[in-house]
Amino acid sequence: MQIGFIGLGRMGGNMVRRLSRGGHECHVYSNKAEEGAALAAETGALAAPSIAALVAGLDAPRTVWLMVPAGTVTQAVIDELAGLLSGGDTIIDGGNSNYRDSVARAAALAGKEIHFLDCGTSGGLFGLERGYSLMIGGDAAGVEAARPVFETLAPGVGAAPRTPVKDGGALQPGEAGWLHCGKAGAGHYVKMVHNGIEYGIMQAFAEGFALFASANDPVVPEERSYAFDLPAIAEVWRRGSVVSSWLLDLGAEALAGGKGLQDYSTRVADSGEGRWTLNAAIEQGVSTPVIADALFARFTSHDDAGTANRFLSALRNKFGGHDGVPKPGETKA
Repeated sequence: MQIGFIGLGRMGGNMVRRLSRGGHECHVYSNKAEEGAALAAETGALAAPSIAALVAGLDAPRTVWLMVPAGTVTQAVIDELAGLLSGGDTIIDGGNSNYRDSVARAAALAGKEIHFLDCGTSGGLFGLERGYSLMIGGDAAGVEAARPVFETLAPGVGAAPRTPVKDGGALQPGEAGWLHCGKAGAGHYVKMVHNGIEYGIMQAFAEGFALFASANDPVVPEERSYAFDLPAIAEVWRRGSVVSSWLLDLGAEALAGGKGLQDYSTRVADSGEGRWTLNAAIEQGVSTPVIADALFARFTSHDDAGTANRFLSALRNKFGGHDGVPKPGETKA
């Protein structure tokens, strides 16, 4: 299938590589000309000098996939494409846009009879080989037109054992690694919640390993003091444990590499999806305390000066005379 692809960063470039390997004719554009030229030389894709040139090089009906930063950049590219594409063409936003924006964009493009699909994309840097989990919103006609692309990018049914009750039967929605989740906005809504859950899982792992590390702290009493081997614990959990997962695999790699966790910053980025998930939970009256706590933990990590903790320490000192420094044998509580 012929497809235009705008945005060739860490994920976008690998998606073009996977599509090219799958036999698709990729026309690519990057605002960094050298990036597009290099990817074209590597994959055989056709690099365009502008978005207009990319559209002109595609046969109708055209399909253009966006992998650009959410927000104003995505909107600017969609606005430009809207003036270049025709009825029956399709725009796919594969970035982490807010689902509300996707609903509005689909409605605006519908007036021009241009299909708009919001496609939540999970797989990160490893998607080139593992494939990408795709969560798609939009009209059925647009989804069907882009089916060959989704089937190539997705991992396929063999990426996981079939659910026992389905084994032997016809493939069910989602089993191939891509899913039409519903009308406009549904794809980005599902991806939003996916990332909120991801926050919670990551936070739980982080807190557990912090507990292991704390057990070897000099202030911990002898009866609760252990010299745990964190990389070894990660390895044993990866084999047969109910918490084994790809995230744990990545954590084990981090613990075992270089200086271990000393190579990493204590600041944890917050890219927006956790906030949107919490906003949706509040609006819908659904209790999501784990996701909320995980999000607030990330906010705490952004306070590089430790203002909140320093203020707590100051208050404790003022009312109780505590200097904030644990004494030998004193617990941190």
